[in-house]
Amino acid sequence: MKHTPGFELLQIGTVRSSLKNRRDCPSQEKEGAPEAWIEIDPLYAKGLYGLCPGDEIIVLTWLHLGNRDTLQVHPRGNRENPLKGVFATRSPSRPNPIGFHQTRIINLGQPLKIKVQALEVVDKTPVIDIKSVIRKA
Repeated sequence: MKHTPGFELLQIGTVRSSLKNRRDCPSQEKEGAPEAWIEIDPLYAKGLYGLCPGDEIIVLTWLHLGNRDTLQVHPRGNRENPLKGVFATRSPSRPNPIGFHQTRIINLGQPLKIKVQALEVVDKTPVIDIKSVIRKA
């Protein structure tokens, strides 16, 4: 397996959520994920320029509680579901546990906080990037 020297991810922020453990997290935001705040590290403050309440964004997280050695799971942890490879699921357990969450900005707070409509991750989950959803013209 090839490894890239110097490859690293930087944490740009932290999720603040009412979800305190992995078993309470819904599998997707449409399944009752709560509103959450994203606190942005001051080093990345300029990256927030242009974001507004109502904007759709994609939040990339580092699912730090995922098991990096797991390659197959029973979806939703239900052993009655057939075993699948993690690349065919939304499981947080995978070789690189990157979460991909499309949500909407509700509010921009100070200092350096973004309140989002729904986020299905536990409190203190690291945020590694935020991308605007580009609308088709």
